[in-house]
Amino acid sequence: MNITSEKLSNLELRIKLEIGENDYKERVDRQLKEYQHKATVPGFRKGMAPMGLIQRMYKSAIVADEVQNLLGENLYKYLDDEKLEILGSPLSNDEMTATPDFAKETSFTFYFDAALAPEVNIDWSKIDVKLTQVKVGAKDIDKQIDYITRQYGKFETPETIGEGDFVYGKVVELDKAGNEKEGGVQSFVSFELANVKDEEIRNSIIGKKAEEAVVFNMGKAFSAAEIERTLRIETGAAKKFKSDVRLTISGCSRITPHAIDAELFERVFPGETIKDEAAFRKAIGKQIERANNEQSEILYVNQVRKALLDQFNAEVPEAFLKRWILSRSKDENLTAEQLDAEWAEKYLPGIKWELIDGALNKIEPINPTHAEVVARIKELLGRNDSRQDGEDDAAYDKRLTEAAESIARDENNSRQLVDQLYVSKTFAMLKKQLKPEVEKVTAKEFETRAKGE
Repeated sequence: MNITSEKLSNLELRIKLEIGENDYKERVDRQLKEYQHKATVPGFRKGMAPMGLIQRMYKSAIVADEVQNLLGENLYKYLDDEKLEILGSPLSNDEMTATPDFAKETSFTFYFDAALAPEVNIDWSKIDVKLTQVKVGAKDIDKQIDYITRQYGKFETPETIGEGDFVYGKVVELDKAGNEKEGGVQSFVSFELANVKDEEIRNSIIGKKAEEAVVFNMGKAFSAAEIERTLRIETGAAKKFKSDVRLTISGCSRITPHAIDAELFERVFPGETIKDEAAFRKAIGKQIERANNEQSEILYVNQVRKALLDQFNAEVPEAFLKRWILSRSKDENLTAEQLDAEWAEKYLPGIKWELIDGALNKIEPINPTHAEVVARIKELLGRNDSRQDGEDDAAYDKRLTEAAESIARDENNSRQLVDQLYVSKTFAMLKKQLKPEVEKVTAKEFETRAKGE
């Protein structure tokens, strides 16, 4: 087999593969003998049909398969051997490649077009992105402790609604006369009494029992966002909903918060030595910081990514890539005209980032390896998986490893974890390169920046 290539432009390449009979003859002869041994041909005992007949029946199809196999094996081997970095994958040049006649011809020539990946140079000095972190204050810690004490609190279903209870029931929209509105909203609802913003309405619900009803104005009782959630209606409709409603109570539930004591400390931070509320608050603060730092890393990676995309100025083989996308698209309705119209916003940014990602990986590998994914899954499994009776260290580790391997092999199960590891490794590499200045902001300001990244 002879393989050569010719540069058509700075980033475009044409590859020529010449396959002769000697390249595939041994493989074809071996398969023909197997067919002869297994074939059942009328007029002959099994395995006794003449080779000439077997060749006439099967040879051209076998030659076609083996030539295709040789193309697949050697085309990519050539790219690897020549250390050619390409975008997408080679495309057959049907204009230059004659339709092969595998029944009559013995030598075949194929042409492929390929696009070379451009060199991407990153100028770190032009990237000025601060590492935004959330400043954890006393109110943040108070809010988290309130959540935790309720999470571990005592759950009850009292007969009578009390202040701070969760209320369940059915809401029916009323007309101006106080009757059930024809075609109006009807919905089974649940809400926390504390979320009722009008004190008079809140007090009218306190003390009620199942089957009892109370009439109030929904717009006075709740914010538009709460109306949307409670009644499960569209945002626009929730903002306009000002009707009176009748709430028929079906029940309520109550959570008595857990005391801030040694039992709570152990349940929230098992095995850690937390002796008093001050130490507990400190541990909660660190817990919030860790959770916030994960979001901070994501924001930083996204902001630097945007800066890198804005900086990108390498030439891209647009014509080839459009041809490649059209040939690989699962959207049968995608046309060249539609691709042209959507190129700059939908397709080009992803191609640019793929090239930037390749440049970053040359500086330091950031794509998670299979071993890293398995190790991370094992770590997560180990947090919630205790040893089985009689299980020693080796057996425990083997069981966790096998479970982690099984999860890692399933892309649907491991995709989110792979993405998290990718962000984490990318952040570590970018932080090393850029040494960003840290800026502490409130949770509200951080949320604003994350939305406008």
